[in-house]
Amino acid sequence: MPTDDFIVTPWHVEGEIDYDKLIKQFGTEKISKQLLQRIEKLTGESHFMLRRGIFFSHRDLGRILDDYEKGKKFFLYTGRGPSGHTHIGHLVPWVFAKWLQEKFDVNMYFQLTDDEKFYSKQNMTLEETRLFANENALDFIVLGFKPENTKIIIDTKNIKTLYPIAAQVAKKINFSNTKAVFGFTNETNAGMIFYTALQSAPCFLEDKPVLIPLGVDQDPHFRITRDVAPKIGKIKPALIHNIMIPSLEGPRGKMSASEETTTIYTTDSPEVVKKKVNKYAFSGGQPDIEEHRKKGGNPDIDVSYQYLRIFFEPDDAKLKKIYDDYKSGKMLSGELKAILIEKINQFLKVHQEKREKARDKLDKYLLED
Repeated sequence: MPTDDFIVTPWHVEGEIDYDKLIKQFGTEKISKQLLQRIEKLTGESHFMLRRGIFFSHRDLGRILDDYEKGKKFFLYTGRGPSGHTHIGHLVPWVFAKWLQEKFDVNMYFQLTDDEKFYSKQNMTLEETRLFANENALDFIVLGFKPENTKIIIDTKNIKTLYPIAAQVAKKINFSNTKAVFGFTNETNAGMIFYTALQSAPCFLEDKPVLIPLGVDQDPHFRITRDVAPKIGKIKPALIHNIMIPSLEGPRGKMSASEETTTIYTTDSPEVVKKKVNKYAFSGGQPDIEEHRKKGGNPDIDVSYQYLRIFFEPDDAKLKKIYDDYKSGKMLSGELKAILIEKINQFLKVHQEKREKARDKLDKYLLED
């Protein structure tokens, strides 16, 4: 959805995003205090990503909670377009989905769209996207999902299950729909035009409502899905959106798997993480130490602080101290970066150890056609 200041589409995010403006343009709803209180009442706790507005917008979340309170369960669905190694931004909706799954005791489907990345990336082969699908699946598994109630879908492997549902959806979508939503032209390949139908299919795998945690840039796909659902006798999927995780270079745009120097991958070594953060992480500090001590830094634009806020420091009291110390000038930019580097490397040490062990478990998670 292009604007004068920023661009947000499923394939391209650019500029400094005004999320209030984006809510109006996409036609979503801001997550209200009332919704937060309802979730906390049902789950017994408040997730820090909700408290901090990392998940900020939704479609029909209230309906999902209404149904749940009446004893009607839902299921969860999210995914990943496997165009490269997993980065820390991808983990945000997955970690939150894991919390939702535990608190509501529901099934989870994780779709790896190897076909879509083959269609959309001119330089990628289907063999490469399939390889990345398997690699990305490992990062998902090690977050703690259990194979009993979690299934991974790889589009080209599970087409037998997906295609009959996708065909029903595709019949209700015309080219003008996709042109209007995605800006497709006569040069757009047929795979891209059809793809939304396939991404819609997991929404209807169970005869229950579905809730989809996802980055807000993916909302356009499901806007079409929601329009189609009643036409094929299905319930509209509900969505809960997270903000875009910025690249190391700053708040304009989002972290991208294709920008190696400004992205933290789950496969990065401690040395690489340290080098990337120290060299590229956008700072909200002053030009020199003397001025920083006097004026303080701006944590609201500092990428190191934002990564702590979004993912790596769930403790509100600790985060507030970092915020106050940095803003007052007591904490320097280099010290803030050092905190982030330590947090990332602590997380990745455990994650990478589990990741290697997960290779032998992948088959247990894969959906059987």
